[in-house]
Amino acid sequence: MASISSQKINYPASERNKTPIFEVLQKHFDKNIDGKVLEISSGTGQHVSYFASHFPRLIFQPSEYETSLFNSIKAYAKDTPTKNIKDPIRIDIVDDWKTWNVSNDFDYVINVNMMHVAPFSCTIGLFKNISAVLKPRGILITYGPYANNGVLEPQSNRDFDSNIRARDPQCGVRDIQDLIKIAESYGIKLLHIYDLPANNKCLIWQKLTS
Repeated sequence: MASISSQKINYPASERNKTPIFEVLQKHFDKNIDGKVLEISSGTGQHVSYFASHFPRLIFQPSEYETSLFNSIKAYAKDTPTKNIKDPIRIDIVDDWKTWNVSNDFDYVINVNMMHVAPFSCTIGLFKNISAVLKPRGILITYGPYANNGVLEPQSNRDFDSNIRARDPQCGVRDIQDLIKIAESYGIKLLHIYDLPANNKCLIWQKLTS
């Protein structure tokens, strides 16, 4: 049987961006409550392990479309000292949340680097389903490259977007103004935009009370 450490997949980009994202989470996650966090598209598990270790009173539910990544997520979770990470579950974001085997009382949802590498239907599915699983006034945090009002900066992000769309025209960097319209149709509003390193942004969304 492979050792736990050998099952871990390490993405250098995830190592680089986990701390800047965590610094944003600190501004919006309440360390003093016993709450629940759902991570959509957990990837290797590097993020959920790092975040969970800093919020010991929150229970983290990782999820991933690619089940081949489950062993890596489990390996990171096993080495997380706070032991507050549940086993990963498979979630297809376009499927109705009732098929996900989760509750609808999450305090927070995290989604990192999914929107631009997935068809636009996944972005719609994210807002539609997260509006159902979040508590009223619950927080959704998304991270990645974004355009705003039709402007995508710098040139490296424009090149990145062109490469993504060349591989799959359904994918590409999303415009924040388009996301606002979709989110508002599902009772979610944009609260904050944080500029983070490597030309990425962290967007803070909140589910309305009604």
